[in-house]
Amino acid sequence: METVKNILQKVHIGGEKEESAPLKEPTAAELEELKEKYKRAKQEQVFAFYDSLSVAEKAALYEQLSSFDPDHINTITDRALNPPKPKDADNESGLEPLPDSATASILDSKPEDIEKWYQSGLDLIAENKVGVVLMAGGQGTRLGSSAPKGCFDIGLPSSKSLFQIQAERIRKIEQLARKKAGHEADKKVVVPWYVMTSGPTRGPTEKYFQEHGYFGLEKENVVIFEQGVLPCISNDGKILLESKSRVAVAPDGNGGIYQALVTSNVMGDMRKRGIEHVHAYCVDNCLVKVADPVFIGFSASKDVDIATKVVRKRNATESVGLILLKNHRPDVVEYSEIDKETAEAKDAKQPDVLKFRAANIVNHYYSFRFLESIPEWAHKLPHHVARKKIPYVDTEKGTTVKPEKPNGIKLEQFVFDVFPMLELEKFACMEVKREDEFSPLKNAKGTGEDDPDTSKRDIMQQGTRWLQAAGATVVSEGDETGIEVSPLISYGGEELEELKDQTIKAPAVLEKEPA
Repeated sequence: METVKNILQKVHIGGEKEESAPLKEPTAAELEELKEKYKRAKQEQVFAFYDSLSVAEKAALYEQLSSFDPDHINTITDRALNPPKPKDADNESGLEPLPDSATASILDSKPEDIEKWYQSGLDLIAENKVGVVLMAGGQGTRLGSSAPKGCFDIGLPSSKSLFQIQAERIRKIEQLARKKAGHEADKKVVVPWYVMTSGPTRGPTEKYFQEHGYFGLEKENVVIFEQGVLPCISNDGKILLESKSRVAVAPDGNGGIYQALVTSNVMGDMRKRGIEHVHAYCVDNCLVKVADPVFIGFSASKDVDIATKVVRKRNATESVGLILLKNHRPDVVEYSEIDKETAEAKDAKQPDVLKFRAANIVNHYYSFRFLESIPEWAHKLPHHVARKKIPYVDTEKGTTVKPEKPNGIKLEQFVFDVFPMLELEKFACMEVKREDEFSPLKNAKGTGEDDPDTSKRDIMQQGTRWLQAAGATVVSEGDETGIEVSPLISYGGEELEELKDQTIKAPAVLEKEPA
């Protein structure tokens, strides 16, 4: 494992940086060896300004360049720009929905099945066998903020950030599991939270959690780690410099989660804790059911290695990736890859719904045993090209250029690219209600779709539904409507019986009194 870990660290830098003495300028022999390595790969331009740098800058550039394998960068760049033809391309069987054996739907499953999954999931949580991985590498740039997206306040009456909402859901599910198990006072239920950040968001995320006391969670149960980065590449295949002493880099995509789990301390921490079931999700979904016992119980009962939540596609033209079978393997196919006829096809069994309707929301279950196999397959995952405007230093003129049109590429991996590696019997899919579980935050306020206003609205409307289901009456005056129910009061609508026959005036927030 240690050897593989070292290899992965060479491929994708970032991740955990060990505490060490200040960097030292390399010896002449060390420098020459590294220069030769980059020269053989025809990437020697990265040393264009080396001789003019300060000692500290030389040391930093040397360390950064040492963490990359330029031959490997060339290989994955070429493969991304010129994807190899699949071995079975001539025998492609086309696209099919996942078979019934691999799916379940909250929309039409038997209530007793859902309850069975919920109870068994709570049991696994109570046994401290469940961990959660949060993909939180993004900044709120499109939201008008440079802070990590998880710090964003969507405008709830409580002013809670996405991080706080999700932390409180973990606290509540721990409490519900502990209550069901009837543990003694000295026995804790812990759902460890592994928060994956990126270079720009790690420091601010750590500071934010520290300033807010980890939102009531124990510090040792919140593990903040960092995904890797890859160099940015010019349109003619050259590694770009963002300054004279630093290579331009970008996070390696949400598929970088796999390398990061290995090269950080996360897999070791999970192993030490006895984690067997892992829930992974993206930070921008304000409705996410963190460590959802129904999903955990469903996935564990089917003994799969990966399961994924989906919502029903709104209509044939909604631009979402779809989870389906491609050449007899589970896969995600992007909207742009599906023709109009396929997109509009109806389900033969349910003519009023689309045949291909399982919209991907990046909300996954993994068995720990599968994550243990990451070193065997992580290097096989493809890289994808994102064409971007990348500021760079002209290595001939020494001037900084801010391009007006895309001048290079960023390489990224997708978290779902591992799906086709699985046999169908090791993959499952659960359809959930969009209004209960999926409201992503993607756009700036006022956009009207997937923005702070829609996130706030969806949480407030969910609270109203919960209270009405508990027998309360919700009344509102004016345009402001909805009820914010603190996750510390209710995880999914439970334990609200005492509000039966009460009238609650909206907008309002139901918050747990501080202990």
